Formats: sequence, structure tokens, C-alpha cells
Amino acid sequence: MGADRVFAYGAAAGLLGDLLLGDPRRGHPVAAFGRAAAAVERVLWRDHRGWGAAHTAVCVGGTVALGSLAARCVRSSPAASVALTGVATWAVVGGTSLAREARTIGRALEAGDVEAARARLPHLCGRDPQALDADGIARAVVESVAENTSDAVVGALVWGAVGGVPGLLGFRAVNTLDAMVGHKSPRYRRYGWASARLDDVAGWPGARLTAVLAALTGPDPRGAVRAWRADAGRHPSPNAGPVEASFAGALGVRLGGTLSYGGRVEHRPVLNGGGRAVTVPDIERAVRLSRRVGWLALGVGAAARTVWKGRRS
Repeated sequence: MGADRVFAYGAAAGLLGDLLLGDPRRGHPVAAFGRAAAAVERVLWRDHRGWGAAHTAVCVGGTVALGSLAARCVRSSPAASVALTGVATWAVVGGTSLAREARTIGRALEAGDVEAARARLPHLCGRDPQALDADGIARAVVESVAENTSDAVVGALVWGAVGGVPGLLGFRAVNTLDAMVGHKSPRYRRYGWASARLDDVAGWPGARLTAVLAALTGPDPRGAVRAWRADAGRHPSPNAGPVEASFAGALGVRLGGTLSYGGRVEHRPVLNGGGRAVTVPDIERAVRLSRRVGWLALGVGAAARTVWKGRRS
């Protein structure tokens, strides 16, 4: 069995496993990686970019090496290779947990329980929930669903299509490190610089594919393309910009604007300014769009591997 079929069958099994099982309540491999990365940080931390780059190299390089070793050990068995790809895919994607958290907040808002929604919001994103009303929480959820469709699903599938199991695990390592140390706090402004920049590079193809697929499968393809072209470049994140703008245009809503992180207020540009304000039902619409985008990304990745194999043979 060729590598193209191994990826297609294994990644499909992993996505199906995520759909049916979600993330494990305990012992999640990503959590184990986070503990290991934190232990490395305790040894290496200095307020210096070079030491941060060393931290990134150790954590990401070690993860990729582990994935390469595991893939090498099973490469003589197609069934084992498919199983390993499936387990790796299930471990690194988070579409079901993303949908579950978004819908939990949506149900709380539908019931009028804004305090319950505020209490749940930190499970999904880093906004300050006390600064948000019901519509503000709904907007934060839609933005998080859009961004995490790329970060937690499509980006991993893109790198899995490129590099198999090492690509899947390496992308999740990069993305997790960015979440841990890639923010501009006094402790991590320099130390986390390498992780943040590597995440920008690794996330670039997945973000563009997410934006394209959201435009193709959303309710308003023309609106998605228009918002992407007009507003994506104004977003402070090179990868969240295209994704959130495309989702905003596809759903016909406005995203962006004033928000608060860790007590720090940010005034971000409005995406798809001609759209309407986000309301609670838009959470479910965003989740459904995210699901479609994730499965289509698998198809694109499998097709790309098949085409690449055909050209090499």
C-alpha cells in the first residue's frame, strides 16, 4: 500500500475517531507534550531569543523524531501504518472538542444563562469573559471556531499530507508551543519569539486552505472572497486574518472589533463590515461550516498526495 493510501485511510479513521470519541478526558497526548515542554522550559528559560529557539528546537525536533521513528518501525506493515496514522490524527485534531465547547456555550446563551456561558468561554479561547455580553460571547465563539478550524484540524491535515505521522505530530507540537509561550507577555516576549514565528510559518498553508474551503462551502461564497480580499490583511495575525475574514463573509456576519485579553484591551479591525452582528444561532452555523471544511481538507490532502505520487512515478 502506497503512502498516499496510508494517509487517506489513516487520516479518515482518525477524523472518524475524533467525531465518535472526541478527546480523552485523561491522558491526552497533547497534554503529555505540554508537560514535557514545560519541563524543558524550566531548564532552558532565559529572557533571550536564542534560548527560546533552543526550546522550540528541542520540543518540535524531538516530537518529529519520535514520529519518524514510530513510522519507520511499522512501515513494513500497511495495516500498522494505517493504524498509526489514524491514532496520530485522532491525537492531534480537535474538531469534536471545538464543536462541543462552542455548542455548550451556545446552549447556555440560548437559555439566557450568560454567567454559565462566561464561565465556559475560557475553555475555548483566552478572552476576558466578564467584559462580554451575550452577543460579545457569541462573536468570540464564532471567531474561535473559525481560527481553530485551521489550527486544530486543517493545519494538521495539511502537514500530515506533506509529512505523514511526523508532519501531524510536528504541526501539533508547533501549535501547542505557540499557545504556551508564543504570546507577548513580559516573560515570553523574547523567549517565545521563535515558537510564535514558527507557528506563523507552519500555519500559513492550512489557514489559506481553510479560507478557500470556507468560501467554497459557506452560505455566501462571494461574500467570503470579498471579505477575505478586503479585510484579511488588516488583522494582526497573518493566519487568523484570512480564516476569520472568510468565515465572516461566508456567514454574513461582522467579526473583529474591540476585545480584551488578560486585562489588555485590543482594538482590532472589523472583518466584513457590511455584515450583521453575530447572534447566538450563528454559533451552530459556524460549527457546521467548520465540520464541512475539516472533511473537505482531508479530501484535498489525500488527493494532493495521490497527484504527487503520480508525478514522481
